[in-house]
Amino acid sequence: MTPFTLRASAFHTPGRGRLEYLPDALIRVSAAGVIETVEAAGDEAPDGPLITLPQGQYLLPGMVDLHVHAPQWPQLGRALDVPLEEWLQAHTFPLEARYADLAFAQAVYGELIDTLLAHGTTCAAYFGTIHLEATALLAQLCLEKGQRALVGKVAMDAPGECPDYYRDANAHAATTGTSQLIERIAAMQPLGNPLVLPAITPRFLPSCTEELLGNLGALVRENPVHIQTHCAESAWEVAHGRTRFGGSDVAVLDGFGLLQPHTLLAHGNFLSGPDRARIGERGAAIAHCPLSNAYFAGRILPAGEILAEGLRIGLGTDISGGHSPSLLESARFAVTASRMLAAQEGAAAISVVEAFWMATAGGGEALGLPIGVLAPGFEFDAIVIDTTGRPGLSEPLAHADDTPGGVFEKIVRRAGRADIRKVWVRGREIGG
Repeated sequence: MTPFTLRASAFHTPGRGRLEYLPDALIRVSAAGVIETVEAAGDEAPDGPLITLPQGQYLLPGMVDLHVHAPQWPQLGRALDVPLEEWLQAHTFPLEARYADLAFAQAVYGELIDTLLAHGTTCAAYFGTIHLEATALLAQLCLEKGQRALVGKVAMDAPGECPDYYRDANAHAATTGTSQLIERIAAMQPLGNPLVLPAITPRFLPSCTEELLGNLGALVRENPVHIQTHCAESAWEVAHGRTRFGGSDVAVLDGFGLLQPHTLLAHGNFLSGPDRARIGERGAAIAHCPLSNAYFAGRILPAGEILAEGLRIGLGTDISGGHSPSLLESARFAVTASRMLAAQEGAAAISVVEAFWMATAGGGEALGLPIGVLAPGFEFDAIVIDTTGRPGLSEPLAHADDTPGGVFEKIVRRAGRADIRKVWVRGREIGG
């Protein structure tokens, strides 16, 4: 890649609750796609190619979606009025079983990746299916399209909760398939700095036997890769874990060696204080999915308290438990839900700035990756929002005398796919 300099007005949130506005910045990006310098623009033209954003367009970090069920894309918005356990058996498992068909997988996964990129999601953590070939195809498509990703083959072998037609044959088969995916993803990319990472992915405690959980714990000791799973999502899930294992989801995962610095715990709605303390001690992270929490948990995550406790936390759309592929929509609802919880229980509400931090820098911290911030040393994953082109966004701005903070708030609360003009990942323009 040819190094370039971008001249732009930019917003980012380099710290929790801290918004930084760069009114006219020169951002130098290296051939490796890493930000080298960020400085105020002057009269002297920089060396090499220069990209200048016009007035009314703003540079923001690309967004990091910490929880996406890639195979569930075709049912987005469907059957969100039934309990989680019924939704899985009646709708989700039959759909996921179809990914034995690679032609079907290619069509769906290609469309999903394109859609998320168009919405400004430059990095996504994907659950695949039990199928090794289809999940390897998902990783390959992310590479071809240039999206940064975490990809996991779902491991699920428990006969009581997994249907006969859709589960791993046994714990050994599930573990072997996971190990093979780790090897396949590594082989797809040059050594050094992979764009797509593998993830050990036990679906959740109800779907896994003790043997499988033990095997996956052993596997992560041999291959220190990311782990992703559901945790304390619903009252049903929590009750299952306590009845079967005699402890909370967090305690059980920790006991099997699956609570690590690179573990993503989706939801966490029913976490106790000791659970959260243990998550912090282990350095794991929470993927907050406010839209699907409303449908399947009936619970509002106390995101303000979790932020104050210093736990790693980012946002997820939870396609298709959530109804929107837009992480900005998740950020908006995270703010709304926190205000409702504050009114009902006196909990700390979160701000728009904090929600955007979770969607960008917080997601990067959760994954342990240098993304989500427009500063030297971070990889250049970024998007351009045009506030002048679409009536829905441009009209309120055209008639207002806004401060930069006001412009930022309107962008986060109102911008959508139609307002995203450019998308970069690792310095490569791939969408918009």
